[in-house]
Amino acid sequence: MSGSHNGTPARETLPDMATRTSPPPHEALARAAEVGIHRIPLPTPFAIGDVNVHVVEGDPLTLVDCGPNSATALGALEAGLERLGHRLTDVGRVVVTHQHADHVGLVAAIVERSGAEVACLDLLAPVVEDGESHSRRDDDDALVLMGRHGVESHVAEALHSVATITRHWTSSAPVAVRVPDGGRLEIGGRDWTVHHRPGHSPSDTVLHHAGDRIAFTGDHLLARVSSNALVSRPLGEWDGRRPRPLVAYRESLRATRELDLAIALGGHGDPVVDHRTLVDERLAQQDERAARILQMLGPGPCSAHGLAVAMWGQVAVTQVYLTLSEILGHLDLLLDAGAVVEDVADDAVVLFRQA
Repeated sequence: MSGSHNGTPARETLPDMATRTSPPPHEALARAAEVGIHRIPLPTPFAIGDVNVHVVEGDPLTLVDCGPNSATALGALEAGLERLGHRLTDVGRVVVTHQHADHVGLVAAIVERSGAEVACLDLLAPVVEDGESHSRRDDDDALVLMGRHGVESHVAEALHSVATITRHWTSSAPVAVRVPDGGRLEIGGRDWTVHHRPGHSPSDTVLHHAGDRIAFTGDHLLARVSSNALVSRPLGEWDGRRPRPLVAYRESLRATRELDLAIALGGHGDPVVDHRTLVDERLAQQDERAARILQMLGPGPCSAHGLAVAMWGQVAVTQVYLTLSEILGHLDLLLDAGAVVEDVADDAVVLFRQA
C-alpha cells in the first residue's frame, strides 16, 4: 500500500526476526567523511525511527534521499546542512534510492526551494513524478490481495482508508536524470554504478563506487534490522500475477554480496562494514522462517493471513499488510521448493497446504 510502509506504521522487523549488533560505526563514518560524504538523520513518523540523508560534497552538492514530507524533517535537514556549512538552496541534486515516503517525501519542497535536479533509476522515475497515482493503484491492489488471502473485509477496508490518509508523507517532482540498471551516475565528482536491487520495494537501488569501496544501499541492506520484502505493484509493465518480492529480494541480496564493498551506507541506522556476513545471516533467517511456516501447515490447509495470526497473534491484526507480505514471501520460497501447494479458486480465499 502507499507511503513507505504499505499502510502500516511499523516495518523492518517482526517479533521473532532477530536484530543484529554491528561493529561501532565511527570508523566507517569517518572514512566516508574523508571522501566528502556526511550523514544527517531525520525524524520520521514511522516505527523504524530516523532516516539517513547522505550529503555528498561537490558540484553539485548532492543529497542521497531526503526524508518524509514534514516540517519537522525539513527543519532537521536545514539544521544538518547548516552544521556542514551549507544551506538548502545550495543543493543541486537529489538522488532517490527507492519509492518509500521516508526517502522521497521532501523532494518537492527541496526542488522548489533550491531548483535541484532529481536523479534516480529509470524505472523509478514515473513513480517519483506521479507518486499519488502509483500509490492509489498500489493501495487498490493491496485491498484485493488482502481479501484473497483471508483478511476480513472490514479490516482490509480500514487499512485501505488509513493508507489514503498517510499519502501526505510523500510528494512528487520532475526527474531530470534517469539512469538504467548498470549505468553510471556522477556524485561528488565520482562515477557511481547504479544497481537495481528490487525486493524491499520494487525500486530499491544500490549506488556503488568501486574505487572507494563505498555504496549507498537505501533500505536494501540495513545493519541492525532485516528489511521486509513488501508486496507492491511492480514497476513498468505488469502481467497481473501476484508479485513475489522475497524471491526477488534474495536474488538482489546475492548480487550485492558479490560487490567489492567496505562500507554500505544504509537508509536507517549505522553503516554496514561486513556485508557478506550480513547477507548470509539474512538468507539463513529467511530459510529458518520458511521451515517454521512449513511445519505450521502440518495440520492442514490455511490462508496466508491465518498463518500470520498463528505466528504473531495480535501483531498480525494491527500490522496486517506487513505480516501478510512476510508470510506470502516465505510461502513463495516453499512453493519454489515444491514443499507447498497453493489452492486457488475464483472468488475464494487462497489456501496453502503441504505438498
